[in-house]
Amino acid sequence: MEPPPQIVQTLCRMCDDRCGIDVRVEDGCVLDVSGNAAHPWNHGRLCVKARAAVDTVNHPDRLLRPLKRRGEDWEELPLEQALDEIAERLQAIIARAGARSVSVWKGEAIGFAQQEDLARRFIHAIGSPNYLSNDSMCWVGRFAGYKLVLGAWPNVDIENARCVVMWGANPPHSRPNLTQRITAARRRGATLVAVDPRLSAVARRADLHVAPLPGTDGALALGLIRELVETGSYDRTFIERATLGFEDLAAYASDFTADVVERETGVPAAVQAEMARLLRAAGGRVALYPGNGLEHHENGVDNIRAILSLNALLGTLGKVGGSVFAPPLPLRDLTLYDQRPLTDLAPLGADRFPVLYEVRRECHTMTALNAILTGEPYQLRAMLLAGGNPALTNPNSRKVVEALSALELLVVRDLFMTETAALADYVLPAASFLERSEVHTHHEIGVVTLTTSVGQLPEVQTEYGFWRDVARRLGAAEYFPWEDDRELNRWLLEPTGITLEELEARPEGVAYGVPPVDTVVERFPTRSGKVELSSAHLAELGYDALPKYRRPAYLEAPDPAYPFALMTGARSLLFGHSRSHNIRRFADEAPAPGLEMHPQDAAALGLSDGDTARVTTRIGSVEAPVRVVAANELPRRCLQLTHGWANVNANALTHDDRFDRISGFPLMKSVEARVEGTGGAA
Repeated sequence: MEPPPQIVQTLCRMCDDRCGIDVRVEDGCVLDVSGNAAHPWNHGRLCVKARAAVDTVNHPDRLLRPLKRRGEDWEELPLEQALDEIAERLQAIIARAGARSVSVWKGEAIGFAQQEDLARRFIHAIGSPNYLSNDSMCWVGRFAGYKLVLGAWPNVDIENARCVVMWGANPPHSRPNLTQRITAARRRGATLVAVDPRLSAVARRADLHVAPLPGTDGALALGLIRELVETGSYDRTFIERATLGFEDLAAYASDFTADVVERETGVPAAVQAEMARLLRAAGGRVALYPGNGLEHHENGVDNIRAILSLNALLGTLGKVGGSVFAPPLPLRDLTLYDQRPLTDLAPLGADRFPVLYEVRRECHTMTALNAILTGEPYQLRAMLLAGGNPALTNPNSRKVVEALSALELLVVRDLFMTETAALADYVLPAASFLERSEVHTHHEIGVVTLTTSVGQLPEVQTEYGFWRDVARRLGAAEYFPWEDDRELNRWLLEPTGITLEELEARPEGVAYGVPPVDTVVERFPTRSGKVELSSAHLAELGYDALPKYRRPAYLEAPDPAYPFALMTGARSLLFGHSRSHNIRRFADEAPAPGLEMHPQDAAALGLSDGDTARVTTRIGSVEAPVRVVAANELPRRCLQLTHGWANVNANALTHDDRFDRISGFPLMKSVEARVEGTGGAA
């Protein structure tokens, strides 16, 4: 009699929500994935992406053997030989051009946190400061805003809020468990405000949808600040005790009257007043959640700073139902920034975008790609890229392909032969999240979980296994002393008081946090110890101390040749950026992204739903099927095209030469564009 299938309890990594899952395994093969009802993050709920983990792990196109380029063809070779050859070529480049000519690039398909920190550790261990990742165009813009204003990113206590504000975020398509927390708050009587130019999935559920024009969010936030100040509806005690720059900010915001904000943002004065009323009525229990829709504008960080300043005026900081500061789990730090900072080696982009490097030690990917092509400020010659597909996900895809193709050595580790992997000299198979064991923290609920590997494939390495083996070949073995992932996990946990065995025995996770309580924050982790509504540090760096609003270029200097504002990158329910497009049932459901257009704009161009249109920006052109939306779903003269499709590549249109001044994030959500019909149907 055959043994029954085994159930392995672990975490899903099809997105970064990391839900608890039960994996049914038989003879080493993954049969099914279902929700782990005991895990306190998702309580057994799963989205469609999670259920597609089976398709991903068992996909017939999965990379299972190392590949080496032979002209236009690929040759399989043993893993040890591939690692030897890669290390030999890296050694030759380092000997000739120095270690800083080598870089790593971490992508989202491999994961965050532990996986990311291993890549950071490796590159500093071999003597280069050039760590690159998708984060130099996602998340760190908001993180910089938080660091500048509050000094840290607190937990937004959605479930206990009286008013939840999703500003540029769409959790039903990006973080499904936040949606459940919003639902729980609303059951307790909370109101929901969604701020987004589009009528997104979360906006459809909202009590109030506020639709500013792309990139004008800062004007809306400053208008709300003015309203709170003029009506005396702000927390005077908190402002006087815990902030810097209030008087200057209030004076600057005084010009943002309701009429001015309406002209600038398109948000009617009555809607502004209703939003202000809902914020005031919450009595400080406002869960204000900024999303990544705010980051990809030339004024992104200052817009985010203005939005975050509302927390101080509303008195949400340290308050249950507001923003709660909870100590993180004290895991050991894998990075080497204290031991080997390497700042004297000029990390790429750190001089131009010092805040990006200060807050996250993140080099600037677009500067790095230029360094490959131009040799300025110095030549980047080699790259090890794990789980990223910048040929589709970075702006100006043509230039990305040109730069990666010009490297002396490109090594890509991934699950599949992506558009980026196809450019490489070596392609190595990466372990999926179901084939690794790692420590994960859910900081929102204060729970730590250990993932469990369901099995190993012969030539497929874990993240630690790969970076360890290459580092040891390059003479950096001292920085990778752990024999395997289990030994590494034990070392990471040592300061926490939680043992590896305890986590192994409790797949639902171990709580390390305490329930939130109202707390008077005596000192914020900023330079001044206070909430910095005005930043002396930014002023020292040559930026504005206040979060001043700058009008997006498409409004400041309209160009008749490009009359539309193009937004790219709205999250998809089925796909994670460029991932999962090779899953047949998903591809059949959404073979191409739709170019979203307002019905009046479509009619003026003679376009109907399903027609093919050509979208052109100063960067390039693509053809896409038109999706005519309802009049309340998108502002006039605005377009939206989701990225991730190779056949309709939105990043063939986006800028790698126009950035937010502070974060260095590229212009991707307010791009000047024009649209023409092609005379065909999609």
